[in-house]
Amino acid sequence: MRILQITAGAASMYCGSCIRDNALAAALMAKGHDVLLVPLYTPTLTDENNVSGPRVFFGGISIFLQQKLSLFRYTPPMLDRLWDSRWALHLASNHSIPTNPRFLGELTVSMLKGQSGYQRKELDKLLDWLQNQPRMEVVTLPYTLLIGLAKPIREALGCPVCCTLQGEDLFLEGLPEPYRSQALDLIRSQLRYVDRFFPVSHYYAEFMKRYLGISSEKMEVVPLGINLEGYPPTPREKPGVFTIGYFARVGPEKGLHQLCEAYRLFRGMAGIEAARLEVAGYLAPEHKGYLQRLTSQMSDWGLSDEFHYRGVLDREAKIRFLQGLSVLSVPSPYVEPKGNYLLESMACGVPVVQPQHGAFPEIIEKTEGGWLYEPGDTRALAEKLFRLATDAAALDRLTLAGFRTVRDRYDVVHMADRAGAVLQAVIRDAEPGGTSASR
Repeated sequence: MRILQITAGAASMYCGSCIRDNALAAALMAKGHDVLLVPLYTPTLTDENNVSGPRVFFGGISIFLQQKLSLFRYTPPMLDRLWDSRWALHLASNHSIPTNPRFLGELTVSMLKGQSGYQRKELDKLLDWLQNQPRMEVVTLPYTLLIGLAKPIREALGCPVCCTLQGEDLFLEGLPEPYRSQALDLIRSQLRYVDRFFPVSHYYAEFMKRYLGISSEKMEVVPLGINLEGYPPTPREKPGVFTIGYFARVGPEKGLHQLCEAYRLFRGMAGIEAARLEVAGYLAPEHKGYLQRLTSQMSDWGLSDEFHYRGVLDREAKIRFLQGLSVLSVPSPYVEPKGNYLLESMACGVPVVQPQHGAFPEIIEKTEGGWLYEPGDTRALAEKLFRLATDAAALDRLTLAGFRTVRDRYDVVHMADRAGAVLQAVIRDAEPGGTSASR
């Protein structure tokens, strides 16, 4: 197959969606498919070999300027190259452009309007470039926030368009009105231009059927998979001190504050002589105060010596960090559709304790590498952590089950096999005599 896979850069953040898209493209390439991974907004940042193309479309600086000032909607391409260069985009990625919710809402709505939006010039650049590439058989979008591209790409290339579903509701629900409602209406009005949707979990398939009104016939679940290169061949040795870990974006939506509270309760239980709470992950500028408040709170509880934030980690450092844990927990109040960090943790032989919602139950049921608790119940979380700290047999059982099953069921090769099969089915359906593309 010849596949155009569009992905979306997240500036200087290691983004789970970027990592997933890149890993899938690389695995499909390894299977002999011709994949063109095209980044939008900024170059993608991954913690493994980046297989995306050198050119970035819809450059973050350009779309910002075009949204703010009408002059930039008509500047010639030669001038646009100044701020569309990778050098300029990398520089912008390292210095956050202040944006308010209203601007994000306006920009989201404009992008969803596609050829009617303020970024039409950027869409024309992409379409002109694609016309000079070898013919594509299928196109994939990274999420419905880019569904405004589906109709023009479909018409220009004459091939089916698919769309991954991997957590865009969190962003959409954060938009102020009237932009949230406008964005949802625009997405729903363009569902017919997408041949298949690929949710990353069965939970998210059911959620997005209700949330956006996508029919069951257009859904094909493509579960997550991770690249296991560099992961240990055997489970890690248990650390001398019971170490609870958190590895995710540091923000209220991921629940670090709940883990801190559970850790306080855990440390008050009899029989725990020593412990640590280790934290790593991207910290956005707007959440620095959040982390500072948690650090002060841990100090007030007399636990500051046991609480450490290790920052953003590259792949090698991430694996070392995870290997140093006894258990991982990310008590996300947001009902997660993915959970890459669960797979990464279990791949290192580290069991997980997660709230019983979103994709977590299906991952833990399939791997048997962790336990679930009632969402938001920090006492229940503390009790699960306490049991693992005091029940070596249970800890070993979860460790081995998760370690083995991630390799058996969640290797990136399995994700590529599933994605390849459904993409080939989409191509067959789009051929003369096949299933209607706009069913």
